[in-house]
Amino acid sequence: MGCFNAVKAACSGYQVTLYDSDNQALQRAHDLCAGYFDYFLSIGFCSSDAASDHLSRIVFTSDLALATHEADLVSESVFEDLTLKCEIHELLDALCPAHTILTTNSSFLLGSHIERGLSRGDRFAAMHSYMGSPLVDLVGSGHTSNETLETLESYIRSLGATPLVLKKEYPGYVLNAILGPFLGMAMALVAQGFATAPQIDRAWMTFRSAPMGPMGIMDIIGLGLIRSGWENRDKDTTDNALVEQVLAVLDPMIAANHSGISAGKGFYDYPNPLFESPSFLVEEDAIEALYEPLMTIWIASAVKVAAAEVLEPTDIDKAWIVGTTLDRGPFAVLGDVGADRFEALLEGLVSVGGFNPKEAQMVTEYVRNRL
Repeated sequence: MGCFNAVKAACSGYQVTLYDSDNQALQRAHDLCAGYFDYFLSIGFCSSDAASDHLSRIVFTSDLALATHEADLVSESVFEDLTLKCEIHELLDALCPAHTILTTNSSFLLGSHIERGLSRGDRFAAMHSYMGSPLVDLVGSGHTSNETLETLESYIRSLGATPLVLKKEYPGYVLNAILGPFLGMAMALVAQGFATAPQIDRAWMTFRSAPMGPMGIMDIIGLGLIRSGWENRDKDTTDNALVEQVLAVLDPMIAANHSGISAGKGFYDYPNPLFESPSFLVEEDAIEALYEPLMTIWIASAVKVAAAEVLEPTDIDKAWIVGTTLDRGPFAVLGDVGADRFEALLEGLVSVGGFNPKEAQMVTEYVRNRL
C-alpha cells in the first residue's frame, strides 16, 4: 500500500520520498512501483509520455532524516503492530518540520492509540486507502484540528480519490468493518463443510450482481493475512473449534504457496480465475441458503457502524458503492428484506454461533427503530 500510494501521489504531480529501513525492501519497492505505474497507465490514470517523469518524482531512501526533512505530509504504512506504529510516529514527530502532517494508513488500529504522546496531535490523522479503489477513509483522533482534516480532504481529492470523512473513530473504519465479518462468515461456511469456495462466490455474485465473491476477495487480500486475522481473534468471543477448522483449511494452502492472487493460486488459479468464466454463474443454481447468512452478516455489520454513529446509513451505502463499485448498499437491501425477515435471519446466525447475542439485540433494536 505504501508503494501504491506513492505512485498515485507521483502521478498526481507530487514529489514523493519512499522510505524503508531495509535496502533490499527498497529495491523490491522500486520494482513494485514500476509495476503500479503500468497499472495506472492501463486504466488511463497517467499517460505513457509522462510515466518516466512520474517515476522520477519518487526518491527511494533508507535515511529517515533525509526522507522527512522537507516533508509536508507523511503517510505511514508499516505492519499492523501498535507498538511499531507508535515508535515510528515518535521518530517522525521528532524529525519532521513543525508544519508536517502525520498520517497512518492502518487498516484497523485506532489513530488515537498511535498518536498518544506526540507533540503534534493536532496535525495527525488516520488516512486509509484501498488498493484499486477511489475510496479513502479519513478520521481524526481526539486532537486533530479541523484545518488538518480540511487539508487532507483536499489532498485526497487532488489524487482523483473520494474522501470518506468519518464522524468518529471505529475499528476497520466503514468498509473493512463490514467486509471483515462478511469474509469471516464465508470462510466459516467453507471450513465447516457447508459449501465449496465456488458455491459461496456463485451465491453472492448471483444475488448481488457482483464481479467476484468473498473467496475471490480473500485471494486478493492474501490468505496469509486472512490466516493471521483468524489466529489473532478475540479469544473471549471466538469459537476456538471454528478457528481450528479455518486454520485446517488455510494452513495446507499457505504451506503449498497457494496464498492468493500474488502467488498465482489461492481458492482459484490465476491469472484466469474460474469466477471470471462466462459459464461460472450458469453451472448450477445459486444456493439461496448460502446467500442468506452472507447477506445477513453484511447488513448487521453495517448496522453496527451506523448505531455507533460513525456515519449515517445513506453515507454507509454510498461508501460501500464507491468502495466496491456495486450498485446497492446494505441499508438499501435491508429495506427490501424488511425488519421481520432480517430479524429472523439474524436469530438464525445467533443460534449457530455466527453472531454475538448482545450485538444481535442491539442490531435488532436499531433496525426496529429505523424501519
